[in-house]
Amino acid sequence: MSSTPSGEPHGTAALLVNPRGEYLLHLRDANKPHICDPGTWSIPGGGREGNETSREAIARELKEETGLTVPLEPFTVVDCHGPGAAEGRIQVYLGAWDGDADALPLSEGIMLRWFDARTTAHLTMCPWTQQVIDQHRALVDGTEPGPRLRTSAEVPAGQPGGGALLTIVGVHLYLERDGRILLGLRHPDSAFGASHHHFLAGHCEQESAVACLIREAREEAGLVLRAEDIELTHVVHLVDLPGSRPRLQLVFRAHRWEGTVEVREPEKCVSWGWWPTDALPEPIVPYARAAVEGIRAGRLYTEMGWL
Repeated sequence: MSSTPSGEPHGTAALLVNPRGEYLLHLRDANKPHICDPGTWSIPGGGREGNETSREAIARELKEETGLTVPLEPFTVVDCHGPGAAEGRIQVYLGAWDGDADALPLSEGIMLRWFDARTTAHLTMCPWTQQVIDQHRALVDGTEPGPRLRTSAEVPAGQPGGGALLTIVGVHLYLERDGRILLGLRHPDSAFGASHHHFLAGHCEQESAVACLIREAREEAGLVLRAEDIELTHVVHLVDLPGSRPRLQLVFRAHRWEGTVEVREPEKCVSWGWWPTDALPEPIVPYARAAVEGIRAGRLYTEMGWL
């Protein structure tokens, strides 16, 4: 048996939802030996390999099966039974995508299609997939307060549990020079904002937001910031789609900095550029545009995606 991180489910899957509330389903092979739930509609995914984490595994499986690279957040853990599913547990991730299912490069199974929740009731569905869809619909419809979170007995050591859907905190650097702001062009294979322009940004770890910004500026662009030169200039509170984890995006203005901007993490950002605030480049991450517009209008706060 391969060595894998302890405590995590062996199986992974991705529930992708479009703005119309439809789910991207995958029709499994009917006659392939040792396949879990043959001939049923399910969602893309597969087991971890080697020392992969669940997040690494689902990113790989989704890319292999559909050609997609999209931001994913943990949604729930379900039980699976049957051939090829001896591990019994699957970590399901939630993501947003809106594209042509027929145009995807299918490498496994029969086909990929979009279906709404009412239609799935009439399909031959993989049981745990129907459970995941029902759970997500209950969340969207407001009949449940949130997605099922694992009990304390199910949560691996070091991971948060409880009954709340925790907010992700992101930090973003707003640098302005001669009426132009610094934006980076994200790598085409980036897990977030692929081929879009965006702020220098990162997620808070075990650190304050300002400390995170200082670290990210150094790591991503070779810039040196001091805490006394930084002030909060805008906040965006958003959800990408109903049921996904909310995000609190903090945008900080640095009044002074040291160093010359350079590409330090080419796998994430392929170039940096200075853009007029009234002529932003396209495409740009939508909430980054909203933040710039809010700053220009003198507003501190913007909400996006909340029903």
